[in-house]
Amino acid sequence: MKTSRPAAASADQHIAAMNRRHFLRGLGACIALPSLASLIPSRVLAAQAAARVGTTASGAPLRTAFVYFPNGAIPRSWWPSGGLTDFSLGPTLQPLAALRSSFQVVSGLDHANAKGGVDGAGDHARGNGVFLTGVRLNKSATDVRAGVSIDQVIANEVGHLTRFPSLEFTCNLDRRSGSCDSGYSCAYQHNLSWRSATTPMPAESNPRLMFERMFGAGAHGTRVANAERRMQARRSVLDFVNEDTRLMRGRLDATDRDKLDQYLTGIRAVEMRIQKAEQFGPNVDPDQATPAGVPSSHTEHVQLMYELLALAFKTDSTRVATFALAPDGDNRSHAEIGIPEGHHDLSHHQNNEERIVKIERIDRWYSEQFAKFLQSLEDTRDIDGKSILHNTRIVYGSGNADANRHSHDNLPVILAGGGGGQLTPGRYVQHGAKPMSNLYLTLAEQAGVTGLARFGDSTGSLTNV
Repeated sequence: MKTSRPAAASADQHIAAMNRRHFLRGLGACIALPSLASLIPSRVLAAQAAARVGTTASGAPLRTAFVYFPNGAIPRSWWPSGGLTDFSLGPTLQPLAALRSSFQVVSGLDHANAKGGVDGAGDHARGNGVFLTGVRLNKSATDVRAGVSIDQVIANEVGHLTRFPSLEFTCNLDRRSGSCDSGYSCAYQHNLSWRSATTPMPAESNPRLMFERMFGAGAHGTRVANAERRMQARRSVLDFVNEDTRLMRGRLDATDRDKLDQYLTGIRAVEMRIQKAEQFGPNVDPDQATPAGVPSSHTEHVQLMYELLALAFKTDSTRVATFALAPDGDNRSHAEIGIPEGHHDLSHHQNNEERIVKIERIDRWYSEQFAKFLQSLEDTRDIDGKSILHNTRIVYGSGNADANRHSHDNLPVILAGGGGGQLTPGRYVQHGAKPMSNLYLTLAEQAGVTGLARFGDSTGSLTNV
Protein backbone atom coordinates (compact mmCIF):
# COMPACT_ATOMS: atom_id res chain seq x y z
CA MET A 1 0.00 0.00 0.00
CA LYS A 2 1.37 3.35 -1.00
CA THR A 3 1.92 5.88 1.79
CA SER A 4 2.43 9.64 1.75
CA ARG A 5 5.91 9.45 3.30
CA PRO A 6 7.88 9.74 0.01
CA ALA A 7 5.78 12.73 -1.06
CA ALA A 8 6.37 14.42 2.29
CA ALA A 9 10.10 13.79 2.00
CA SER A 10 10.08 15.25 -1.50
CA ALA A 11 8.28 18.35 -0.22
CA ASP A 12 10.84 18.76 2.55
CA GLN A 13 13.66 18.54 0.02
CA HIS A 14 11.96 21.12 -2.14
CA ILE A 15 11.53 23.46 0.82
CA ALA A 16 15.13 23.02 1.89
CA ALA A 17 16.29 23.96 -1.61
CA MET A 18 14.02 26.98 -1.83
CA ASN A 19 15.59 30.35 -2.46
CA ARG A 20 14.29 32.65 0.27
CA ARG A 21 14.58 35.78 -1.80
CA HIS A 22 12.54 34.11 -4.57
CA PHE A 23 9.83 33.50 -1.98
CA LEU A 24 9.86 37.15 -0.92
CA ARG A 25 9.62 38.34 -4.51
CA GLY A 26 7.00 35.84 -5.59
CA LEU A 27 4.63 35.80 -2.64
CA GLY A 28 2.40 38.56 -3.96
CA ALA A 29 1.71 36.73 -7.20
CA CYS A 30 -0.58 34.19 -5.54
CA ILE A 31 -3.06 36.51 -3.87
CA ALA A 32 -5.40 37.83 -6.57
CA LEU A 33 -7.54 34.70 -6.99
CA PRO A 34 -8.37 34.13 -3.29
CA SER A 35 -9.59 37.74 -3.10
CA LEU A 36 -12.51 37.05 -5.47
CA ALA A 37 -15.95 37.22 -3.90
CA SER A 38 -16.89 33.86 -5.41
CA LEU A 39 -14.32 32.15 -3.21
CA ILE A 40 -15.94 33.37 0.00
CA PRO A 41 -18.42 30.68 1.20
CA SER A 42 -22.03 31.71 0.56
CA ARG A 43 -22.98 31.09 4.19
CA VAL A 44 -20.26 33.54 5.24
CA LEU A 45 -21.48 36.19 2.81
CA ALA A 46 -25.03 35.69 4.09
CA ALA A 47 -23.91 36.05 7.69
CA GLN A 48 -22.02 39.23 6.84
CA ALA A 49 -24.98 40.75 5.06
CA ALA A 50 -27.35 39.90 7.89
CA ALA A 51 -25.14 41.13 10.71
CA ARG A 52 -23.39 43.98 8.88
CA VAL A 53 -20.21 43.25 10.77
CA GLY A 54 -16.74 42.67 9.43
CA THR A 55 -17.47 44.33 6.08
CA THR A 56 -17.33 47.71 4.42
CA ALA A 57 -20.33 49.46 2.89
CA SER A 58 -19.41 47.85 -0.45
CA GLY A 59 -19.45 44.37 1.08
CA ALA A 60 -15.68 43.90 0.99
CA PRO A 61 -13.97 42.51 4.10
CA LEU A 62 -13.05 45.15 6.68
CA ARG A 63 -9.62 44.26 8.02
CA THR A 64 -7.88 45.53 11.15
CA ALA A 65 -4.23 45.26 12.13
CA PHE A 66 -2.10 46.59 14.97
CA VAL A 67 1.64 46.87 14.34
CA TYR A 68 3.96 47.61 17.27
CA PHE A 69 7.49 48.95 17.08
CA PRO A 70 9.69 49.15 20.22
CA ASN A 71 11.25 51.96 22.23
CA GLY A 72 9.28 54.91 20.90
CA ALA A 73 10.67 57.37 18.38
CA ILE A 74 12.77 60.54 18.35
CA PRO A 75 10.03 63.23 18.39
CA ARG A 76 11.86 65.84 16.30
CA SER A 77 12.06 63.47 13.33
CA TRP A 78 8.78 61.63 13.80
CA TRP A 79 6.24 64.44 13.87
CA PRO A 80 5.30 66.32 10.67
CA SER A 81 5.34 70.08 10.36
CA GLY A 82 2.46 72.12 9.01
CA GLY A 83 -1.30 71.82 9.28
CA LEU A 84 -4.09 69.33 8.78
CA THR A 85 -3.59 68.69 5.06
CA ASP A 86 -0.60 70.89 4.16
CA PHE A 87 1.82 69.02 6.41
CA SER A 88 5.34 67.93 5.57
CA LEU A 89 6.58 64.55 6.74
CA GLY A 90 9.64 64.46 8.97
CA PRO A 91 12.70 62.33 8.18
CA THR A 92 11.42 59.25 10.03
CA LEU A 93 8.18 59.01 8.07
CA GLN A 94 9.61 60.15 4.74
CA PRO A 95 9.67 56.56 3.39
CA LEU A 96 5.85 56.71 3.50
CA ALA A 97 5.65 59.82 1.29
CA ALA A 98 4.35 57.95 -1.78
CA LEU A 99 1.41 56.71 0.34
CA ARG A 100 0.64 60.08 1.90
CA SER A 101 -3.02 59.95 0.85
CA SER A 102 -3.47 56.50 2.44
CA PHE A 103 -2.66 57.22 6.09
CA GLN A 104 -3.02 59.85 8.78
CA VAL A 105 -0.50 60.82 11.42
CA VAL A 106 -2.34 61.23 14.72
CA SER A 107 -0.88 63.11 17.66
CA GLY A 108 -2.14 63.77 21.17
CA LEU A 109 -3.01 60.15 22.08
CA ASP A 110 -1.90 59.03 25.56
CA HIS A 111 -1.76 55.88 27.65
CA ALA A 112 -2.09 57.12 31.23
CA ASN A 113 -2.11 53.56 32.60
CA ALA A 114 1.39 53.00 31.23
CA LYS A 115 2.81 55.68 33.51
CA GLY A 116 4.70 54.59 36.61
CA GLY A 117 2.71 56.21 39.41
CA VAL A 118 2.87 54.16 42.59
CA ASP A 119 4.21 51.17 40.61
CA GLY A 120 7.51 52.86 39.88
CA ALA A 121 9.87 51.46 37.25
CA GLY A 122 8.82 49.09 34.47
CA ASP A 123 7.89 51.40 31.59
CA HIS A 124 8.80 48.89 28.88
CA ALA A 125 6.55 46.21 30.35
CA ARG A 126 3.75 48.74 30.76
CA GLY A 127 4.29 50.30 27.34
CA ASN A 128 3.94 46.91 25.72
CA GLY A 129 1.20 45.44 27.92
CA VAL A 130 -0.99 48.54 27.99
CA PHE A 131 -0.72 49.36 24.28
CA LEU A 132 -3.76 47.34 23.15
CA THR A 133 -5.48 46.88 26.52
CA GLY A 134 -5.54 50.40 27.98
CA VAL A 135 -5.67 49.04 31.54
CA ARG A 136 -3.40 49.20 34.57
CA LEU A 137 -1.22 46.08 34.76
CA ASN A 138 -0.78 44.20 37.99
CA LYS A 139 2.89 44.52 38.91
CA SER A 140 3.89 40.95 39.64
CA ALA A 141 6.01 38.25 38.09
CA THR A 142 3.42 35.56 38.85
CA ASP A 143 -0.01 37.18 39.39
CA VAL A 144 -0.63 38.27 35.81
CA ARG A 145 -3.59 40.59 35.27
CA ALA A 146 -3.97 42.83 32.23
CA GLY A 147 -7.13 43.15 30.14
CA VAL A 148 -8.74 41.94 26.93
CA SER A 149 -6.94 43.66 24.06
CA ILE A 150 -8.85 45.59 21.43
CA ASP A 151 -7.91 43.19 18.65
CA GLN A 152 -9.61 40.37 20.55
CA VAL A 153 -12.68 42.51 21.22
CA ILE A 154 -13.02 42.97 17.46
CA ALA A 155 -12.14 39.32 16.76
CA ASN A 156 -14.88 38.18 19.13
CA GLU A 157 -17.34 40.06 16.93
CA VAL A 158 -16.10 39.22 13.42
CA GLY A 159 -13.86 36.17 13.91
CA HIS A 160 -16.58 33.71 12.92
CA LEU A 161 -16.47 35.09 9.37
CA THR A 162 -12.97 33.77 8.60
CA ARG A 163 -10.93 30.62 9.02
CA PHE A 164 -8.93 32.26 11.82
CA PRO A 165 -10.61 34.70 14.24
CA SER A 166 -7.25 36.48 14.58
CA LEU A 167 -3.59 35.94 13.83
CA GLU A 168 -0.65 37.07 15.94
CA PHE A 169 2.73 37.74 14.29
CA THR A 170 6.09 38.67 15.81
CA CYS A 171 9.78 38.81 14.96
CA ASN A 172 10.71 38.28 18.61
CA LEU A 173 12.60 35.00 19.00
CA ASP A 174 13.38 35.62 22.69
CA ARG A 175 10.40 34.23 24.59
CA ARG A 176 10.78 34.49 28.36
CA SER A 177 8.90 33.68 31.54
CA GLY A 178 9.19 34.93 35.10
CA SER A 179 10.21 38.51 35.86
CA CYS A 180 11.41 40.73 33.02
CA ASP A 181 11.16 44.48 33.68
CA SER A 182 11.46 45.75 37.25
CA GLY A 183 9.26 43.02 38.71
CA TYR A 184 6.66 42.79 35.92
CA SER A 185 5.88 39.41 34.40
CA CYS A 186 7.56 38.73 31.08
CA ALA A 187 4.07 38.03 29.76
CA TYR A 188 3.40 41.77 29.60
CA GLN A 189 6.55 42.60 27.67
CA HIS A 190 6.42 39.68 25.25
CA ASN A 191 2.72 39.66 24.33
CA LEU A 192 0.69 42.28 22.53
CA SER A 193 -2.65 40.48 22.26
CA TRP A 194 -4.71 39.30 25.26
CA ARG A 195 -7.71 36.96 25.13
CA SER A 196 -8.54 37.69 28.77
CA ALA A 197 -7.00 39.54 31.69
CA THR A 198 -4.87 36.50 32.49
CA THR A 199 -4.43 34.85 29.08
CA PRO A 200 -2.18 36.33 26.39
CA MET A 201 -2.33 35.24 22.76
CA PRO A 202 1.19 33.98 21.96
CA ALA A 203 2.51 35.25 18.65
CA GLU A 204 4.28 33.19 15.99
CA SER A 205 7.80 34.20 14.93
CA ASN A 206 8.58 31.34 12.53
CA PRO A 207 7.42 32.15 8.96
CA ARG A 208 7.21 28.49 7.99
CA LEU A 209 4.99 27.59 10.93
CA MET A 210 2.73 30.58 10.27
CA PHE A 211 2.46 29.73 6.57
CA GLU A 212 1.63 26.09 7.32
CA ARG A 213 -0.90 27.14 9.92
CA MET A 214 -2.69 29.29 7.35
CA PHE A 215 -2.42 27.08 4.28
CA GLY A 216 -1.20 23.64 5.32
CA ALA A 217 2.07 21.74 4.97
CA GLY A 218 3.69 20.39 1.83
CA ALA A 219 4.20 21.67 -1.68
CA HIS A 220 1.61 23.52 -3.72
CA GLY A 221 -1.01 21.06 -4.98
CA THR A 222 -0.69 18.76 -1.96
CA ARG A 223 -1.69 21.09 0.88
CA VAL A 224 -5.46 20.61 0.68
CA ALA A 225 -5.19 16.81 0.76
CA ASN A 226 -2.59 16.98 3.53
CA ALA A 227 -4.84 19.25 5.59
CA GLU A 228 -7.81 16.91 5.10
CA ARG A 229 -5.74 13.90 6.21
CA ARG A 230 -4.55 15.73 9.31
CA MET A 231 -8.11 16.77 10.11
CA GLN A 232 -9.36 13.20 9.75
CA ALA A 233 -6.56 11.94 11.99
CA ARG A 234 -7.38 14.53 14.64
CA ARG A 235 -11.07 13.64 14.44
CA SER A 236 -10.25 9.95 14.93
CA VAL A 237 -8.14 10.77 17.97
CA LEU A 238 -10.89 12.96 19.40
CA ASP A 239 -13.49 10.24 18.88
CA PHE A 240 -11.28 7.80 20.75
CA VAL A 241 -10.63 10.25 23.59
CA ASN A 242 -14.32 11.13 23.94
CA GLU A 243 -15.36 7.49 24.10
CA ASP A 244 -12.57 6.66 26.54
CA THR A 245 -13.46 9.53 28.87
CA ARG A 246 -17.18 8.63 28.72
CA LEU A 247 -16.39 5.15 29.98
CA MET A 248 -13.98 6.48 32.57
CA ARG A 249 -16.24 9.20 33.99
CA GLY A 250 -18.49 6.79 35.88
CA ARG A 251 -15.51 5.50 37.87
CA LEU A 252 -14.29 8.91 39.06
CA ASP A 253 -15.06 10.82 42.24
CA ALA A 254 -16.22 14.44 42.18
CA THR A 255 -12.72 15.94 42.35
CA ASP A 256 -11.40 13.85 39.49
CA ARG A 257 -14.52 14.57 37.44
CA ASP A 258 -13.77 18.30 37.79
CA LYS A 259 -10.23 17.70 36.56
CA LEU A 260 -11.57 15.67 33.67
CA ASP A 261 -14.02 18.44 32.76
CA GLN A 262 -11.15 20.94 32.59
CA TYR A 263 -9.30 18.58 30.28
CA LEU A 264 -12.37 18.12 28.08
CA THR A 265 -12.69 21.89 27.71
CA GLY A 266 -9.49 21.85 25.70
CA ILE A 267 -10.71 18.88 23.69
CA ARG A 268 -13.92 20.71 22.83
CA ALA A 269 -11.89 23.71 21.65
CA VAL A 270 -10.06 21.45 19.19
CA GLU A 271 -13.38 20.03 18.02
CA MET A 272 -14.70 23.53 17.40
CA ARG A 273 -11.62 24.42 15.34
CA ILE A 274 -12.16 21.31 13.20
CA GLN A 275 -15.83 22.15 12.72
CA LYS A 276 -14.95 25.69 11.70
CA ALA A 277 -12.36 24.46 9.19
CA GLU A 278 -14.99 22.18 7.67
CA GLN A 279 -17.42 25.10 7.45
CA PHE A 280 -15.00 27.08 5.28
CA GLY A 281 -14.15 24.15 3.03
CA PRO A 282 -10.71 23.42 1.52
CA ASN A 283 -7.76 25.61 2.41
CA VAL A 284 -6.56 28.29 0.06
CA ASP A 285 -3.44 26.81 -1.58
CA PRO A 286 -1.09 29.59 -2.76
CA ASP A 287 1.07 28.65 -5.72
CA GLN A 288 4.18 29.37 -3.70
CA ALA A 289 6.84 27.42 -1.85
CA THR A 290 6.64 27.25 1.93
CA PRO A 291 9.16 29.49 3.74
CA ALA A 292 12.20 27.63 5.01
CA GLY A 293 11.99 29.12 8.50
CA VAL A 294 13.44 32.15 10.27
CA PRO A 295 15.86 33.98 7.95
CA SER A 296 19.34 34.82 9.23
CA SER A 297 18.79 38.42 8.11
CA HIS A 298 16.58 40.41 10.46
CA THR A 299 15.47 42.64 7.60
CA GLU A 300 14.32 39.60 5.62
CA HIS A 301 12.57 38.23 8.70
CA VAL A 302 10.57 41.43 9.18
CA GLN A 303 9.73 41.68 5.48
CA LEU A 304 8.68 38.03 5.33
CA MET A 305 6.33 38.35 8.30
CA TYR A 306 4.83 41.49 6.74
CA GLU A 307 4.33 39.50 3.52
CA LEU A 308 2.54 36.76 5.44
CA LEU A 309 0.35 39.30 7.22
CA ALA A 310 -0.54 40.83 3.86
CA LEU A 311 -1.26 37.36 2.47
CA ALA A 312 -3.54 36.60 5.42
CA PHE A 313 -5.60 39.69 4.58
CA LYS A 314 -5.54 39.16 0.83
CA THR A 315 -6.80 35.58 1.12
CA ASP A 316 -9.36 36.56 3.79
CA SER A 317 -7.82 34.03 6.15
CA THR A 318 -8.45 36.50 8.96
CA ARG A 319 -9.66 40.07 9.36
CA VAL A 320 -7.89 40.82 12.63
CA ALA A 321 -4.14 40.65 13.25
CA THR A 322 -1.36 41.95 15.46
CA PHE A 323 2.31 42.20 14.57
CA ALA A 324 4.84 42.90 17.33
CA LEU A 325 8.03 43.78 15.46
CA ALA A 326 9.90 43.49 18.76
CA PRO A 327 9.02 43.78 22.46
CA ASP A 328 9.41 47.16 24.10
CA GLY A 329 12.86 47.42 25.63
CA ASP A 330 14.28 45.42 22.71
CA ASN A 331 18.06 45.72 22.66
CA ARG A 332 18.67 44.21 19.24
CA SER A 333 21.73 45.30 17.31
CA HIS A 334 20.92 46.79 13.91
CA ALA A 335 24.29 46.03 12.40
CA GLU A 336 22.61 45.37 9.04
CA ILE A 337 22.08 49.11 8.70
CA GLY A 338 25.41 50.03 10.24
CA ILE A 339 24.33 50.39 13.87
CA PRO A 340 25.97 47.68 16.02
CA GLU A 341 24.83 49.08 19.37
CA GLY A 342 21.71 47.77 21.12
CA HIS A 343 18.48 49.63 20.32
CA HIS A 344 17.39 50.00 23.95
CA ASP A 345 20.82 51.13 25.08
CA LEU A 346 20.84 53.83 22.41
CA SER A 347 17.30 54.93 23.25
CA HIS A 348 18.57 56.27 26.59
CA HIS A 349 20.59 58.80 24.65
CA GLN A 350 20.77 61.49 27.38
CA ASN A 351 20.65 64.09 24.58
CA ASN A 352 23.85 62.79 23.00
CA GLU A 353 23.52 63.85 19.36
CA GLU A 354 25.45 60.89 17.97
CA ARG A 355 23.12 58.45 19.73
CA ILE A 356 20.04 60.40 18.68
CA VAL A 357 21.06 60.21 15.02
CA LYS A 358 21.48 56.44 15.29
CA ILE A 359 18.05 56.05 16.87
CA GLU A 360 16.55 58.17 14.08
CA ARG A 361 18.08 55.79 11.56
CA ILE A 362 16.51 52.79 13.32
CA ASP A 363 13.13 54.59 13.46
CA ARG A 364 13.36 55.30 9.75
CA TRP A 365 14.28 51.68 9.01
CA TYR A 366 11.09 50.53 10.74
CA SER A 367 9.13 53.04 8.63
CA GLU A 368 10.73 51.70 5.47
CA GLN A 369 9.52 48.18 6.21
CA PHE A 370 6.04 49.44 7.07
CA ALA A 371 5.88 51.40 3.81
CA LYS A 372 6.57 48.24 1.79
CA PHE A 373 3.74 46.47 3.60
CA LEU A 374 1.28 49.29 2.92
CA GLN A 375 2.31 49.44 -0.72
CA SER A 376 1.62 45.72 -1.09
CA LEU A 377 -1.92 46.24 0.19
CA GLU A 378 -2.38 49.33 -1.97
CA ASP A 379 -1.29 47.46 -5.10
CA THR A 380 -3.83 44.66 -4.64
CA ARG A 381 -7.45 45.00 -5.75
CA ASP A 382 -10.21 43.86 -3.40
CA ILE A 383 -13.52 42.26 -4.34
CA ASP A 384 -15.10 45.73 -4.74
CA GLY A 385 -12.37 46.93 -7.11
CA LYS A 386 -10.75 49.19 -4.54
CA SER A 387 -7.41 48.48 -2.93
CA ILE A 388 -7.03 46.16 0.04
CA LEU A 389 -5.51 49.14 1.89
CA HIS A 390 -8.65 51.17 1.31
CA ASN A 391 -10.66 48.48 3.10
CA THR A 392 -8.24 48.14 6.01
CA ARG A 393 -7.43 49.96 9.28
CA ILE A 394 -3.86 49.65 10.56
CA VAL A 395 -2.62 51.20 13.79
CA TYR A 396 1.16 51.53 13.68
CA GLY A 397 2.73 52.78 16.88
CA SER A 398 4.65 52.30 20.10
CA GLY A 399 3.73 52.24 23.78
CA ASN A 400 6.57 54.59 24.66
CA ALA A 401 6.69 58.07 23.19
CA ASP A 402 10.24 59.09 24.05
CA ALA A 403 12.18 56.13 25.46
CA ASN A 404 14.86 58.42 26.85
CA ARG A 405 12.25 59.84 29.26
CA HIS A 406 9.97 56.77 29.43
CA SER A 407 7.01 58.97 28.52
CA HIS A 408 3.60 57.68 27.46
CA ASP A 409 1.94 60.92 26.36
CA ASN A 410 1.62 61.90 22.70
CA LEU A 411 2.49 58.44 21.48
CA PRO A 412 3.93 58.07 17.96
CA VAL A 413 0.96 56.67 16.04
CA ILE A 414 -0.08 56.30 12.42
CA LEU A 415 -3.58 55.24 11.37
CA ALA A 416 -3.26 53.77 7.89
CA GLY A 417 -5.92 52.72 5.42
CA GLY A 418 -9.36 53.99 4.58
CA GLY A 419 -11.47 51.58 6.62
CA GLY A 420 -13.76 51.11 3.62
CA GLY A 421 -14.51 54.83 3.60
CA GLN A 422 -14.94 55.23 7.35
CA LEU A 423 -11.54 56.90 7.81
CA THR A 424 -10.17 60.10 6.29
CA PRO A 425 -6.50 59.54 5.48
CA GLY A 426 -4.06 62.07 4.04
CA ARG A 427 -4.01 64.25 7.15
CA TYR A 428 -1.99 65.21 10.21
CA VAL A 429 -4.59 65.25 13.00
CA GLN A 430 -3.70 66.74 16.37
CA HIS A 431 -6.20 65.40 18.91
CA GLY A 432 -4.74 67.04 21.99
CA ALA A 433 -4.37 64.81 25.08
CA LYS A 434 -6.97 62.09 24.46
CA PRO A 435 -6.78 58.49 25.68
CA MET A 436 -5.45 56.07 23.06
CA SER A 437 -8.36 53.89 24.13
CA ASN A 438 -10.75 56.40 22.53
CA LEU A 439 -9.33 55.48 19.13
CA TYR A 440 -9.82 51.80 19.88
CA LEU A 441 -13.43 52.40 20.88
CA THR A 442 -14.00 54.05 17.50
CA LEU A 443 -12.36 51.19 15.60
CA ALA A 444 -14.51 48.67 17.46
CA GLU A 445 -17.68 50.60 16.63
CA GLN A 446 -16.71 50.78 12.96
CA ALA A 447 -16.19 47.01 12.91
CA GLY A 448 -19.73 46.45 14.17
CA VAL A 449 -19.01 45.81 17.85
CA THR A 450 -22.11 46.77 19.82
CA GLY A 451 -22.67 47.33 23.51
CA LEU A 452 -19.10 48.47 24.16
CA ALA A 453 -19.66 51.64 26.17
CA ARG A 454 -16.04 51.87 27.26
CA PHE A 455 -12.71 50.30 26.54
CA GLY A 456 -9.68 50.53 28.83
CA ASP A 457 -9.53 54.11 30.11
CA SER A 458 -11.59 55.55 27.26
CA THR A 459 -13.68 58.66 27.80
CA GLY A 460 -15.63 58.34 24.57
CA SER A 461 -15.19 57.62 20.89
CA LEU A 462 -12.44 59.48 19.08
CA THR A 463 -13.91 61.77 16.47
CA ASN A 464 -12.24 63.29 13.42
CA VAL A 465 -10.63 60.08 12.22
